[in-house]
Amino acid sequence: MSTPPQAAPPMDQIKQAMRATWMAGDFGVIAKTIEGSAQELVRRLAIPPGQHVLDVATGTGNVALPLARSGCIVAGVDIAPNLLEQARARAAEAGLTIQFDEGDAEAMPYPDASFDAVTTMFGAMFAPRPERVAAELARVLKPGGLLAMANWNPESFTGRMFRTGAKHVPPPPGVPPPVQWGDPEKARERLSAGFDDIQTELIPLNFEMDTNVAGAVETFRTYFGPTKMAFARLDDAGKSALEADLVDLWTSANTAADPDHATVVPNTYLLVTARKR
Repeated sequence: MSTPPQAAPPMDQIKQAMRATWMAGDFGVIAKTIEGSAQELVRRLAIPPGQHVLDVATGTGNVALPLARSGCIVAGVDIAPNLLEQARARAAEAGLTIQFDEGDAEAMPYPDASFDAVTTMFGAMFAPRPERVAAELARVLKPGGLLAMANWNPESFTGRMFRTGAKHVPPPPGVPPPVQWGDPEKARERLSAGFDDIQTELIPLNFEMDTNVAGAVETFRTYFGPTKMAFARLDDAGKSALEADLVDLWTSANTAADPDHATVVPNTYLLVTARKR
């Protein structure tokens, strides 16, 4: 007799769990490993100074800060208040004026057509209802405004890491994998209702850490909310199995010249740009 499919939990329960996940650990530690890539993204986009830009799922401000340094008028929104506290502290330390707001990528606290450009780097892709995300990204943009999404792609190292975690702790039913946003055809399909000139490009980046693979896995286990929460849901045997699989994955991908003391893992993301219709 087959097992009936598991019912999807209520959306408010999914949202509460997502908020708790990103508040777990300390994403600021992980964000530092991709800070340079965020700066490179801002240089690549070359948004003109004076433009009003919204950074969605801004986290600790990796994209928002270099946008403000480039002369843009920046707001950042995120569901995790502890990450916003770090973003505000970083902006204050840098002498930058950025408006940081608590909010949901599926229902953002801004009027229609408020921004000349919207960015999101490894952020909005995690919201559970992609169609609502796409509609909100279009809603807050002015006609002709730029959308730029940096999304982990399924074949990336991060995509493989997420699949490893999902083998041990399956995601809630009814929620599509976040890395679907990193599939060019899926991204075009989701954005086609509100955007024109949808372009995609695969961009390389490296995870670089001054520790061996075991230390890298421990860093993610301690500080990266999704990994931390996955371990928290397992018993001791499950924790050991997940740790072993992650160590194997990182070891297979590590290209560091001195793997006993360093970890360098090639990674990629899909850059999606589009113009609000």
